[in-house]
Amino acid sequence: MIQVIDIRKQFDDREVLKGITADFRDGQCNLIIGQSGAGKTVLMSCIIGLFRPTSGQVFYDDRDMVQMNLKEWKLLRREVGMLFQGSALFDSMTVLENVRFPLDMFSKASERERNERAMFCLERVNLGEAAAKYPGEISGGMQKRAAIARAISLNPKYLFCDEPNSGLDPKTSLVIDELIHGITHEFNMTTIINTHDMNSVMGIGENIVFIADGEKAWQGSKDEIMGATNERLNSFIFASDLFKKIKSNK
Repeated sequence: MIQVIDIRKQFDDREVLKGITADFRDGQCNLIIGQSGAGKTVLMSCIIGLFRPTSGQVFYDDRDMVQMNLKEWKLLRREVGMLFQGSALFDSMTVLENVRFPLDMFSKASERERNERAMFCLERVNLGEAAAKYPGEISGGMQKRAAIARAISLNPKYLFCDEPNSGLDPKTSLVIDELIHGITHEFNMTTIINTHDMNSVMGIGENIVFIADGEKAWQGSKDEIMGATNERLNSFIFASDLFKKIKSNK
């Protein structure tokens, strides 16, 4: 489990995060949602360690990342998988080589073992047939699946996904959501997803943290959203006519 306690982040004289406390649970898809500029990207960056919080604590189980020295932080990062918004595959590498890249960097396994692990991850995301292709030769959805395979290649305890459905059509987005959800439960990972996609919220939102104006305004599950009375949450979630109709039919 990952816990953030009273996290604050200030840039010059502007306070972006205003004392957020939240927990992100093992074996669940934990979503961070909120309007653009609400602070959710900064929150995820503080949790990962890309930004150092101005104050507060970030616990990975019982380890406070904020207090770690460089050696401890590097060891922790080996337990973390990252799915970037644009997939961030290397164009000059094959799909297999992309997935194997973290293993080549951090694993002491033999070349055969690294290849076997990379192929296992590709097959887990139903992409084994594209192993020898280059990123430019496969679709955006396939690139995203390859990026997921790379993110889990080191068998991480913690998985971070930044807007995983960005630029994808609704059908492909559903495939990616189901894949992330399945992998999260299969490997009992603590998965944190930063998303604007309301279909993801209602589909796989097992633990949702809603950020508004730099504060945690609400936390709950997709099932609890329908009965929520938080005005800022309802204004955000039910902005579209489709979700207004869903709520009115409950």
